[in-house]
Amino acid sequence: MTKTKRSGANSKALKTATGDYPVGYCKPPEHTQFKPGQSGYPRGRKKGSKNEATIWRGVLSKRISIREGGKTRKVSVLEAMILKYIERALSDDVKAATFVLNRIRLVEGNTPDETEGFDQDDQAVYESLVRRIEANLKSKRG
Repeated sequence: MTKTKRSGANSKALKTATGDYPVGYCKPPEHTQFKPGQSGYPRGRKKGSKNEATIWRGVLSKRISIREGGKTRKVSVLEAMILKYIERALSDDVKAATFVLNRIRLVEGNTPDETEGFDQDDQAVYESLVRRIEANLKSKRG
């Protein structure tokens, strides 16, 4: 690369040997610019590779079969995990009960007004679940 004369008295941009492309700040010489389809970091992340968040989303949304009451149904891995935690919370697992209650409070916003959109059946199930878990926790503590 040969840098040649300045284009004007006050111009800071240099011209290349061909004379038609100004070289300077944010204007690299043409021969050092990336070619179309060429990566700036060829050893970097490969196209199509997934980051950790994408992998987690894919794994947790995968459908699996579970048995409930003698029937088999397909649910996501995340739903199966939640159902398992609730099952353990309703038995004698205090840590699972604490986890479930904390998640319910987090998701519901920790206010009774958050269940306002529930119909009567949903509200009854929600209140029954919270009462059963809290009673189970109290009986384990004292």
